[in-house]
Amino acid sequence: MLRPGSDRTVVALYTVTLLLVGFGLIMVLSSSSITSYLADEGFFGGFWRQVIFAVIGIPLMLVAAAMPVAFWKRYAWVFFFVGIVLQLLVFTPLGVEIYGNRNWIQLGSITAQPSEALKLALVVWVGAVLQRKEPLLGQMRHELIPIIIPGSLIALGVVLLGRDLGTVLIMAALVFGAMFFGGISWKTLGVTALGAALAVAFFVISSPNRMARLLSHAGGTDDYSGIDWQATHGLWALAGGGFFGVGLGNSKAKWSWLPAADNDYIFAIIGEELGLIGAMLVVVLFIVLTVVMLRLITRARDRFARAVVGGILVWIVGQAFVNIGVVVGVLPVLGVPLPLISSGGTALIACLVAIGVVISIARDAAKYQEEIGQA
Repeated sequence: MLRPGSDRTVVALYTVTLLLVGFGLIMVLSSSSITSYLADEGFFGGFWRQVIFAVIGIPLMLVAAAMPVAFWKRYAWVFFFVGIVLQLLVFTPLGVEIYGNRNWIQLGSITAQPSEALKLALVVWVGAVLQRKEPLLGQMRHELIPIIIPGSLIALGVVLLGRDLGTVLIMAALVFGAMFFGGISWKTLGVTALGAALAVAFFVISSPNRMARLLSHAGGTDDYSGIDWQATHGLWALAGGGFFGVGLGNSKAKWSWLPAADNDYIFAIIGEELGLIGAMLVVVLFIVLTVVMLRLITRARDRFARAVVGGILVWIVGQAFVNIGVVVGVLPVLGVPLPLISSGGTALIACLVAIGVVISIARDAAKYQEEIGQA
């Protein structure tokens, strides 16, 4: 039985999450229909795959939500170790390269992205370490070791070895978010941010492909038929939708004009088919999710809870606005999907389990607030 104090938070988390997933299924059906048909999977091939992943992910979210917070604390190191091992599988014969990034494994007809599981393992691990080292926090060496050195450097490094800088940036952001909401000192946060900025600059400058994408975004190229193709057609799709959209299912861009129409650029299809109204609905749902999680952070029992919820907030909502920023042309193309909406089974399942962890913490926060009230 939910306590009155937890009712609104838990119900809001479930409601917003299921609305995003349901909306995502509708848009995956629309945006993937043509590419699925051309791949001899029928018009519903991509949609049914996403439905299967949602059917798997939602029960896993419920299981994660039912777990006590002590469970996540107790097994944080195990999750982190398993996440690293899974990510290393991409460098075995199971690993496959897609669009130049080696960040996937393939088992028969199933393709999975281990870095999505590593994101969740990493944020839970950071929270557990912060909780354990709480008496030592305030000293920079204890705030950096082992969270940054060697923990996060190992986790980000094994993903970067597969050349997936977009995923690495999201992982770095969630670590920073967990540290920020976990109460790390401003001095340590500043040093961490500076080091991360220098590292990103190095990896961008040292890669001709990444530099080309950055120059394209800055207007340094005019290669409409090449590197500018996706970004340009994404903007055209948004512009074509106007205020009310051309109607659900009536996108022109999805007819092989826009690469990754059901994944990285699904927001462009939303804007084209449902217009500004549909696009703003997505933005509002993520803003509501942000408000709910921020409120939960203020009511959480301990440093672990605040760090984990903060890290997951930065991961899911931050990645959402990075994706939207790429589609609307504010950011260069990074290759990250729209959480809970884009096609992609591993990403959907990982996000749903992450929300389950947040709900688990929300239940504990309600108990904590009740204990305070009784005291």
